[in-house]
Amino acid sequence: MNYLAHLFLAKGNAQSYHGNLLGDFQRGLETTTLPQSIKSALDNHILVDKFTDSHPLVKQSKLLFSDKRRRFSGIALDVLYDHLLIKHWTQFSSTSFEAFKENSYLLLNQQLPAMHLPMQRVVENLITNDWFAQYCTLNGTQQALDNIVKRVRFKNEFSGIGVEVAENLDQLETSFLCFFPELIDHINKHGPEQELIL
Repeated sequence: MNYLAHLFLAKGNAQSYHGNLLGDFQRGLETTTLPQSIKSALDNHILVDKFTDSHPLVKQSKLLFSDKRRRFSGIALDVLYDHLLIKHWTQFSSTSFEAFKENSYLLLNQQLPAMHLPMQRVVENLITNDWFAQYCTLNGTQQALDNIVKRVRFKNEFSGIGVEVAENLDQLETSFLCFFPELIDHINKHGPEQELIL
């Protein structure tokens, strides 16, 4: 899952948002000293990723990509799922996407001083450049994937994966609409943040 989906599956407060994004920035970070609310949110992120990576529909979706790009199919699906979540937003939320987005940026901004520098830089960029607005369209999603390519420091064939996303969009979208409700249900039942009173 990418940033938007992780926030969607978080609790609606700044520390939960911090922890639910921290999973993408925890390498080399000492997490045992984190406040319990952030640690539980981090555990929630890990559970989301574990459920997603092991889900049969997600595994099948990865097989739709060409051999030379399949190594990066997980990244492509993460970004695409944010786009598809926005596209079908009213199916999953009674709050408007714009309201959710603005509140998310507000909560993340509140928590910026508590974030370690690598995460802080990315989150500031996310807010300043309104990444979630970019995910609203397929073209914007493809541009986001192209931007990821530019950050990969080793020789790769990731470039062009947005074309493969478009070519397989109907099947990827159908799988997402079956998979994502199951993920929501799993987190609602088993998410570590359910045990906290925040």
